[in-house]
Amino acid sequence: MQLSRSSGILLHPTSLPGSYGIGDFGDEAREFIDFLATGGQRLWQVLPLGPTGYGNSPYQSVSAFAGNTLLIDPRQLIADGLLATEDLVHPKFPEDHVEFEAVRKFKDELLEKAGENFERESSSNLRHEFEKFCEASAWWLDDYALFRALKDENGGREWTAWDREVSERRPAALQSARVELREQVGRQKFFQFLFFRQWKALRDYCQERDVKVIGDLPIFVAHDSADVWVHREYFKLDDTGKPTLVAGVPPDYFSETGQLWGNPVYDWERLRADGFKWWIDRVRFALEQFDFLRIDHFRGFAACWEIPAGETTAQNGQWMPAPRREVFAALTEELGDLPIIAENLGVITPDVENLRAEFGFPGMRVLQFAFGSDAANVHLPHTYTHDLVVYTGTHDNDTSAGWFSSLSNSDTNQAERDFCLKYLGSDGGDIQWDLIRAALASVADTAIIPLQDVLGLGSEARMNLPASEAGNWIWRFRFGALNEDLAGRLKELARTYGRT
Repeated sequence: MQLSRSSGILLHPTSLPGSYGIGDFGDEAREFIDFLATGGQRLWQVLPLGPTGYGNSPYQSVSAFAGNTLLIDPRQLIADGLLATEDLVHPKFPEDHVEFEAVRKFKDELLEKAGENFERESSSNLRHEFEKFCEASAWWLDDYALFRALKDENGGREWTAWDREVSERRPAALQSARVELREQVGRQKFFQFLFFRQWKALRDYCQERDVKVIGDLPIFVAHDSADVWVHREYFKLDDTGKPTLVAGVPPDYFSETGQLWGNPVYDWERLRADGFKWWIDRVRFALEQFDFLRIDHFRGFAACWEIPAGETTAQNGQWMPAPRREVFAALTEELGDLPIIAENLGVITPDVENLRAEFGFPGMRVLQFAFGSDAANVHLPHTYTHDLVVYTGTHDNDTSAGWFSSLSNSDTNQAERDFCLKYLGSDGGDIQWDLIRAALASVADTAIIPLQDVLGLGSEARMNLPASEAGNWIWRFRFGALNEDLAGRLKELARTYGRT
């Protein structure tokens, strides 16, 4: 895939400002898109938009297809005649971070009220839209809605703890559950209708402003998800449905004991026997939602670090081979050229790079990784080729200002700091903009900057610290943080380096 020379901003919608405790698909999202367009930025990269499970991580979604209903803008539900203005009275939420439990309680109550009003007095046009959505989406929506209704009915317990006949998806038990939980299933379908309706409207606005969206496709799914419940055969599970092996990565830059993600690993032989249909459905659906896809942990298609279930760290795993080119050959045959960006960070072996090159997927480089060794470091801009996407940092990194500040902690870090300043010709006074300039000036066709770096924020604005459980995914920027000066500075750099 050949990307045109451009640049953009990494920002998850939950990080947008707003009055309802979490960023959503409302006016503030459109103001952010306007900021991108005014600043000469043609790309908006988001994290996965699925409904979050454990730890509120977008990489532990309860569905590979459904949307996160916390992103629904309640103000648009007033315009749809589903809520009244007085319904939006809410508790005081913090402006600079998300308190997920409080937000979830507030928004769930709003959506329930909207659902009741829809069933009682919705317009015929809206009802017709909903019916069309349910018909077109039935191939994933029916199972997902039943999964969520059953999960609520079982007090939030994971599906392996449900009644055995239901957890094993015996037809008579499923039919009985569909009848008994008919109202709850219908409500879950309605919530998904609202999510995708609002996301489509926001995508349309992006297109009007000539902004394309990069989505994020995690290679793995959560164990406690509709996907694993529906397709047990595609995962390495025991007779009770629990994982026998889980995914992660060995000790790396982020953690001395590795990262124990806990996702079940794929039974690639069974997926192969079905022609990789589940993957084809998944990628096709994602490409309907986004212009480009970043595949997280791309190297997992060459080999997966499999850890025995029950381990407390990721150290005692082993690399097990995956299908490599077979998956992408099947995807390409079915879907044509794939607008995919391969996340090829970490310890990458030649077979991973060969796979990426064969299918023409751009890889990634991160400037924060560039200065810890010598001039041969592949993350240094003078080593780049066109078919790369360069980041100052990703959602897993500290902010650039926070990272640079941390380099004063030891003699080793001081050497990295000195090399960074020398390479960039910087005095360190505006380090995040020196890094932004280096990214945009590079030969890489695509440059992506986390909004935290544009705003010059420190470690308090970090989005995620891998291998940690507290304080992740909660950062939000405040009203008024985006202004004409910032947009002008971005536009000047984009023009100077041919990215407008």
